[in-house]
Amino acid sequence: MNQPADHQYAEPLVPASAQAAPVPPAADLNTFNVEIPSAEELAPVGAKYIWLMVLAQFGVFVAFITPLAISLSIRIAELAPNNQEFLAYITGAGAFAAMISSPFLGVASDRTRSRLGRRRPYMIGGAILGMVSLLVMATAPSVLLLGVGWVLAQIGWGQVLNNLLFSMADRLPEHQRGKVAGLTGFATQVAPVVGVVVAGGFATQNILLFLIPGFIGIVFVLLFVLFIRESDSRTMARQPRLHIGTLLSKFLFNPRRHQDYAWAWLGRFLFYFGLTLNTTFTAFFFAQRLGVEVAEVAPTLAVLSLLGIGATTIGAVGGGFLSDKLRRRRVFVTAAGILFGAGAITMALSTDIVGLMAGSLLCSVGIGAFAAVDQALILDVLPARETDTGRFMSIIGFATSLPQAVAPLIAPIFLAIGVTAAGEKNYLLLYIVAAVFTAAGGLVVLRIRGVK
Repeated sequence: MNQPADHQYAEPLVPASAQAAPVPPAADLNTFNVEIPSAEELAPVGAKYIWLMVLAQFGVFVAFITPLAISLSIRIAELAPNNQEFLAYITGAGAFAAMISSPFLGVASDRTRSRLGRRRPYMIGGAILGMVSLLVMATAPSVLLLGVGWVLAQIGWGQVLNNLLFSMADRLPEHQRGKVAGLTGFATQVAPVVGVVVAGGFATQNILLFLIPGFIGIVFVLLFVLFIRESDSRTMARQPRLHIGTLLSKFLFNPRRHQDYAWAWLGRFLFYFGLTLNTTFTAFFFAQRLGVEVAEVAPTLAVLSLLGIGATTIGAVGGGFLSDKLRRRRVFVTAAGILFGAGAITMALSTDIVGLMAGSLLCSVGIGAFAAVDQALILDVLPARETDTGRFMSIIGFATSLPQAVAPLIAPIFLAIGVTAAGEKNYLLLYIVAAVFTAAGGLVVLRIRGVK
């Protein structure tokens, strides 16, 4: 089943009782004369900004997801052909590095004062680091150095993507957020497919295998950096120096003070928890339901992935545009969560390929709609947009990354309940639980009061 690539996607759990460190009166963020328009004063962005944003995110995903999809596997097969488990160790280390570094770099972006603005320096630096990381992976003589390269890639390309998202938070007025989120969602669905096709032509040439997708990424990112100007941030008031305690507190927020944001965070966490339960064991689930070996379902899953791209795109673009036109977010997010749940239930009850594919495509439409409209919803409820965009956008990322780390560890518990004498796992229960979580993720956002 098609699962959205969401590095951002990669963002620690905010305890319900977490309280941000108290800010001394002299350092009250609301007292700063920051020269950024309020959310209500933002002017609509033009077509140039929208399409260069779409291309930039497309480029990042081509450069960044291609190694994850194919290039890393090829290199591990060369360096350690009998240790395929190294791929999990490398990708896990990279995800952890991104999760830990993202909030700190987000805070740094918020506080940057430069002629280029706050976001562009991190896009430029991240793209350079990203290209270096691809070269390291292409030439790595050992698995350890290959892993170092992937960690650098997560941090470098991850910063480019994060600061593109920060730019959306800085620049997009409310009535354009759903549309742009839908279009970028479409681009990030297509990008991995393009990356794999491009990389497939250079499977025996390591340098080109990594650097051609990277070149596509850096060209589109530089187009955005060069042609989308950002205000000089040196005129913005400088914030007080951070101490270690207040810096660490940036990982947390006060849910009572930011209730809408807290509900949005919880909704995303629940949805992606259910999504991860649904997608982690797809190949094994299909094999069991169709009565074939796991290797035999690969062609079916390949076809389903291609169809899933179209279904996800319909959900993302359709949901994004309609949510802007109707000025409604919650109903679309709720519907997306329920639709995904319906798809998961359909899959759980199916025993033939038609039912499995129908359920999977319903899930894909739900993924697309949720990803696009929930992104717009997050921008609508983002606290302290004028001063702490990077911090709060990074915290939201944990609502995606934590389920992806925790759900696969919990899933075997459901699979083991009622296992048959023949050893068949309880996928029915797993997929029903997944449906409950995704539907709950959609329903939770109805508690948000500041957005329709």
